[in-house]
Amino acid sequence: MLNKLTLKQALDQLETNQISLESVWQDVLSSIKEQNEQLNIYLNIAKSAPAASEKPLRSLPIAVKDNFCTTDFKTTASSKLLVDFQPQFESTVTQRLKDAGGVIVGKTNMDAWAHGSSTETSQFGRTLNPRNSDYLPGGSSGGSAAAVAADMCLAALGTETAGSIRQPAAWCGVVGFKPTYGRTSRYGVVSMASSTDSPGPITKTVEDAAILLNHLSGNDAKDATNADVPVPDFTSYLNQPIDQLKIGVIYHDLPGLEEAWEKFAPQLEVFKKLGAQVELASAMDPRYAVGVYTVVQRSEVSSNLARYNAVRYQHDRNTFGDEAKRRIMLGTHTLSKGYADQYYNLAQKVRTLLIQDYEKLFQKYDILISLTSPGFAKKVGASADSAMFGELEDMLVEVSSIGGLPGVSIPCYRDDETNLYLGMNIMAPMWREDLVIQVADAFEKNTNWNSWRADAQA
Repeated sequence: MLNKLTLKQALDQLETNQISLESVWQDVLSSIKEQNEQLNIYLNIAKSAPAASEKPLRSLPIAVKDNFCTTDFKTTASSKLLVDFQPQFESTVTQRLKDAGGVIVGKTNMDAWAHGSSTETSQFGRTLNPRNSDYLPGGSSGGSAAAVAADMCLAALGTETAGSIRQPAAWCGVVGFKPTYGRTSRYGVVSMASSTDSPGPITKTVEDAAILLNHLSGNDAKDATNADVPVPDFTSYLNQPIDQLKIGVIYHDLPGLEEAWEKFAPQLEVFKKLGAQVELASAMDPRYAVGVYTVVQRSEVSSNLARYNAVRYQHDRNTFGDEAKRRIMLGTHTLSKGYADQYYNLAQKVRTLLIQDYEKLFQKYDILISLTSPGFAKKVGASADSAMFGELEDMLVEVSSIGGLPGVSIPCYRDDETNLYLGMNIMAPMWREDLVIQVADAFEKNTNWNSWRADAQA
């Protein structure tokens, strides 16, 4: 089945005429038809295969999270308020995907407005984890991560505000890459928290992520928060030695991680065998980031969602789901007169302390590594009675998100009984995606945790 190919494998086999584009699309669309009713991954699906292209991505099928504005698909952000919204313009990231020859196979389900880490807040029904359908895929980019895991696309796009690429990637056993804040444009993305939103790739392998990142990155005059920095060839950092690198492992002593750490710790031996220096390091308690992110994100949500009303979008604000209403109310409260100093300004001060703590760590270490999420995917329905579900499941990646740092989650352990995965979170200083790719690629190619590489070696 050609839908099981990685992006790089498909590109290589198209180049040598071993396969046809039509056959790839046929297998992907067949996979979607067979699985989507059960897993609820796609909200909109392409009707047919496109014409072949000689552009770099060769018209291969890429899934896109439904918070990117697209002129050929409606954009709902999984909210019924936007159920009839047909954008008249294209987001910069999806336009760059198309300019490189990628074709959108469909728009994927997500937590409504990207509010959550389960995909259970979607107003179009929850998505299930393809690795084990009794469990959640994570979120908010749960649909995109699930689409990759289920071979219902060759690669996907997601967005991360505080874990929304890496956490679902961890739970679904795929690769989720969050670039440096400002590396990829936010123009045309439904805003959640404008100071941390970062579009990025969700893929089968680190190599696939590097390929997509080459095409998605770059300066955009339409986005004032986008940075005008050089874009290297990210694939040039693949297959590089890591024996000169110093790696700090953080959050190893955090209460509640004992079970996951027992399975995670042995994986660090891979880096030692490859010659890297690996040390346990101390970082500020990431639970401080939960409070910081909650206040800052809700405040920015209350501002960003103020633009959505029936005059513009046909459906009024009563259409917001419960989670959106809660976040709007809390954000409005924290920004109100008399409370901004008590909450919002204090949160920003603690945010600065967390960022400075990482800066000190990066003076000693080239790379920081932790678990991506405190444990394996949670069972369906787990988020219903937990108001802080997302913040707690994203706790280990929140500091790097609010600090704008690049990071990737890669599979590092699979439980035989449940078929669920743990993710390894690899982080570097701003604009050092090269180090993230170098280390993640080395781990992936010297272990069998990546299911696509394991299948290829079998």
